[in-house]
Amino acid sequence: MIPFGLRSPVTGEPLHHDTPHSLREGRKGPRWPVVDGIPFLRVDRDDLAREALGHLDRGAPGHALELLLADQDEWWTGPKPDPAALRDLVRDLKYVSLREAVERLAWGRVGDYFVHRWTDPTYLAGLALLEAHWNAPVCVFELACGIGHYLRDLQGRGVKVAGGDVVFAKLWVARHWVVGQRAQLVCFDAASPCWPIEGAPVDLVVCHDAFYFMKDKQGILDNLRRTAGDEGWLAVSHIHNRAKAGFSAGHAVSGAEIEEFFPDGLVYDDAELTAALAEARAPVPAEPASLNEAEAFSVVCGPGMRPAPRALVDGLTLPPDGTILRLNPLYQPAPEGDYAIVWPSERYAAEYGPRATYPLRSPGPETVEAGPAYAERARRREFVALPERW
Repeated sequence: MIPFGLRSPVTGEPLHHDTPHSLREGRKGPRWPVVDGIPFLRVDRDDLAREALGHLDRGAPGHALELLLADQDEWWTGPKPDPAALRDLVRDLKYVSLREAVERLAWGRVGDYFVHRWTDPTYLAGLALLEAHWNAPVCVFELACGIGHYLRDLQGRGVKVAGGDVVFAKLWVARHWVVGQRAQLVCFDAASPCWPIEGAPVDLVVCHDAFYFMKDKQGILDNLRRTAGDEGWLAVSHIHNRAKAGFSAGHAVSGAEIEEFFPDGLVYDDAELTAALAEARAPVPAEPASLNEAEAFSVVCGPGMRPAPRALVDGLTLPPDGTILRLNPLYQPAPEGDYAIVWPSERYAAEYGPRATYPLRSPGPETVEAGPAYAERARRREFVALPERW
């Protein structure tokens, strides 16, 4: 694990364990619940934290967990999960697949996005950004890590990983289905009055497909830069372009704002990164002013970044040889005897279909072993390395 310390997101004072299931500020200060090793440090959930702590203090961690699993972010417009479904999920944890967990959490279209994210072009753009400037970091922190897609790929390369997200349930899913116990996970809001993470800077700080949701971008960016320190680097991918209509809510930015936020950055069109990965070449950065037609921007910056992009021929962009790969689960058996893409929804098709790297039909088979014979089909995500309990 990365040796992070934690601070109160309200006062900035150091937090320490006063029990195995709680953190406290000072000797008699406020307490914060810790469930499944994940501190819950949301500043606008006082009643929820207090109720969860009550259950934990009474020896009922399952009840505390169910409460936190029902919590969502401020952008959520879907239904609340069924309490009975959450109880069943907690009880059946070891026997439930990732897809079943997402369904019981009632994540809807966000669930579609999460279970198929390993193959979507936006995710590949983030991988391409990291690989193009890769310098063998020892430890990485990801803000808004979701269920840990990138953390899993980074951890698979021997990197120590930590992640934070505002939604506890996403971190819990990451813990049990995606990244396991070695990752350090913290639930907090990036806009908290005090940044709750302290300690030695990490080599690489990332934020993928989430920065546009954040209102106080400059303040949060300052915290991310401090976490990267004087020698680390920062990678921020898929920042929505205000000049182009998109599918997501949030606070999109202009090319001029990208230039202002990242004066030391190399800027890419997100679509260029995806194309470079599929074509096994180096991505080409561009001036922000020339990217008015880009759907989203991606940026690397900081003193520790590799100064020029390299060709995307291996590393994070391909699974290690010997990895068991499955046919992209978007493929379903077709009457002709092969497999055809079946989109989870019309929205998913409209958002990802035009830039998909995989063909609409595949001859299969359903599983292969990663290696030279399947490298190109793995590159375009016709085959993919999924979590064991996907």
